[in-house]
Amino acid sequence: MRIVRYLQQCLVHKHVPLPPLSSPSSSPRLPLMLCVSLPLSGLNAGAFYALSTLLNRMVILHYPGEEVNAGRIGLTIVIAGMLGAVISGIWLDRSKTYKETTLVVYIMTVVGMVVYTLTLNLGYLWVVFITAGTMGFFMTGYLPLGFEFAVELTYPESEGISSGLLNVSAQVFGIIFTISQGQIIDNYGTMPGNIFLCVFLTLGAALTAFIRADLRRQKANKEAPENEEEEEESNASKAPTTVSEEHL
Repeated sequence: MRIVRYLQQCLVHKHVPLPPLSSPSSSPRLPLMLCVSLPLSGLNAGAFYALSTLLNRMVILHYPGEEVNAGRIGLTIVIAGMLGAVISGIWLDRSKTYKETTLVVYIMTVVGMVVYTLTLNLGYLWVVFITAGTMGFFMTGYLPLGFEFAVELTYPESEGISSGLLNVSAQVFGIIFTISQGQIIDNYGTMPGNIFLCVFLTLGAALTAFIRADLRRQKANKEAPENEEEEEESNASKAPTTVSEEHL
């Protein structure tokens, strides 16, 4: 009898349809993914790469001889960004508010960048530590949000394709922003160079606000348990007949 019941359970769970979290199927949403990668990850990550690359040059221009503190400011940005990524990931996992969380963090990134730009040349290095850390908290904390939101919007496209395109977009924008901001800093100073990044971050936040929050993966995950329960109920109704036949 135990063997029969075990086989029944195996047969029941074998036919339960589970939602594919990563489906390589082709769909017309792939071009949308290319557009989504622009505001979600490309502009933000590109600005972060450019800022990290040119941070030492910007700090030395306003605080000569502070090479060590310039490195410490970069470390502050990294540590604050790690904390921001963890907190934003936990919040997103519990709240499932993808667009709202992404938009708020993006706006705070713009605010942090503007404050950093305005306080860099004040002459107070401790202020730069605070503003740079705050900016890094939101700018790096945004990265996992952008990836998750893009995966939600492009479901059932493969998550590997989404991640790959977002990484490519981030690298391309990083190269463009680093070269452009470097030229602006050399010719006009650090403030115009940072304003250059602020403009594109604001553009990214505006584009994010207009994205329709069509969370297809969440919808698929909610529908899957209902289908599983219906399948189990239908198979459970047939189970007593099989058991009675075994007794006979």
